[in-house]
Amino acid sequence: MKRLAIAFSGPSNSGKTTTILKVLENFIKQNLKCVVIKHDPGDKACFDVEGKDSFKFSQTGADVVVLSPTRTTYFSKDKSDLDDVINMIGEFDILLVEGLKTLPLPRISIFKDEIDESYLGFSDAIASYKTDLNYKIENINLDDIDAICAWILKHAKAV
Repeated sequence: MKRLAIAFSGPSNSGKTTTILKVLENFIKQNLKCVVIKHDPGDKACFDVEGKDSFKFSQTGADVVVLSPTRTTYFSKDKSDLDDVINMIGEFDILLVEGLKTLPLPRISIFKDEIDESYLGFSDAIASYKTDLNYKIENINLDDIDAICAWILKHAKAV
């Protein structure tokens, strides 16, 4: 297992999720086990849907685990850091983190439209449609998923 981690940042509606989905498809076709951590700064994620038993259990404040034939779903009420999550995940090849810009991970910022320069200070590369940029970090074409994946494999941090 490679156990490599990389992070993605960018403004709302910049194409982060679309890019991550394409990267996941690319890596999964290469038989790499992928994991995604999605930052939820508004604390809006909820467990299951209202009325379901697992939702009711979660509403009590308890941690809830649902075991099914094809997956395990775990919803914890505790705040975890990256190391906690990595230890819980177990074996993987590629960990993609959406958001969490303070994490000490190599980071690609995604820009579908204008470049928001406030992201450049914590970015190691950007993926955009702009070709005439003069920043001191690598700019990858947002549509070139192979190049984005190659950058990830070259620069991701072993965790």
